[in-house]
Amino acid sequence: MPLHIVRNDITTMRVDAIVNAANESLLGGGGVDGAIHRAAGPELLAECRALGGCKTGQAKLTKGYRLPAKFVIHTVGPIWKGGSHAERELLASAYRASLELALAHGCETVAFPLISSGAYGYPKDRALKVAVDTIGDFLLCHDMTVYLVIFDRAAYTIGGKLFADIAAYIDDRYVDAHTDSRETQRRRMAMASAPMAEEGYPAPCATAPAGLDEVLGKLDESFSQMLLRKIDEAGLTDAQCYKKANIDRKLFSKIRSDVHYKPSKATAMAFAVALELPLEEAREMLGKAGFAFSHASKFDIIVEYFIAHQNYNIFEINEALFAFDQSLLGG
Repeated sequence: MPLHIVRNDITTMRVDAIVNAANESLLGGGGVDGAIHRAAGPELLAECRALGGCKTGQAKLTKGYRLPAKFVIHTVGPIWKGGSHAERELLASAYRASLELALAHGCETVAFPLISSGAYGYPKDRALKVAVDTIGDFLLCHDMTVYLVIFDRAAYTIGGKLFADIAAYIDDRYVDAHTDSRETQRRRMAMASAPMAEEGYPAPCATAPAGLDEVLGKLDESFSQMLLRKIDEAGLTDAQCYKKANIDRKLFSKIRSDVHYKPSKATAMAFAVALELPLEEAREMLGKAGFAFSHASKFDIIVEYFIAHQNYNIFEINEALFAFDQSLLGG
């Protein structure tokens, strides 16, 4: 764990293996394929000649030669023919075969391009969906750090309707937060902190409610204590939780061993998503870490959008965050 979406040149990635979006001959080509062969040097082509090609949806491994990566995993994605020729299954197979090959050779870090989304014509938003779904499923069962490497903004697209829905959700909240006068914002803060009786609410009952000790105990909970309690309540193992949160095992160990651990906002949000907390409980978990959802932050609003729509797939959330130039959850 986890999955990172990054902008970079894959030939410069210092990882155990980079994945080459190759053709069936494995003898080089254009785009990413050509760039990898040029960076690796002629020795790569010489080794590829001995492999006898590679079928669509499968993968083969070579040395990295002059690349920073130790290995190159060559996989062949499908040519887009309208979507009715098993393109999705073949593309998912290309990702799975590459990941399994990396695992078999002890790779802990792997970098992928967006396979088939260039000259092979696979629609970029659909190609991204297959990549994130397939890699995400693999990472729920295996410990590996995977990078999905996007060379430039033109190579990255999420679904048009999702983008528009999120943009509208941001617009409805973000604009208001940034156009209020300072005086209006001060009034809002004053109203939020005013005693309930001044707003027409009845005064709190003097009689202590049942379970008061439990309530008071939760008020004193740290973020770490609340997280571990929620994991138990959800019936999850630690590993299931941190993998769903796109969090590294070492970071989770720090949180578990330190009752006073203060996570970053992105980490706290990631665990709220992994635990599939409703919005109010997600706000409570953020509060334990010393944060709050803010409509002055596009990052916060996008995460809030997914929680409000009960979509807790952290990899899909990160797709959207990357599309809007925001930092990602977990990691």
